[in-house]
Amino acid sequence: MASSIEWRDVIKKEARGLNDADLGEVQEVTQDNVITKSGVFDKEIYCIPKSLVQGYDGHNLLFRVTKEEAENKYKTKD
Repeated sequence: MASSIEWRDVIKKEARGLNDADLGEVQEVTQDNVITKSGVFDKEIYCIPKSLVQGYDGHNLLFRVTKEEAENKYKTKD
């Protein structure tokens, strides 16, 4: 599914994980990762591998990752 995504179309779209976890808004897509940012004051930035993308519904980029996994493995420093 991820191979058919037009990556430029997901910029500024919502990123969602398993159980509708809020992973922020897509800021950038690199060769291997999707960079998302959430929060206004306490910003959280995630660098999530493209291999974890489950799909894209036109509004949300869906990942096969829980909020806890994203916090523990993919959260980066601002």
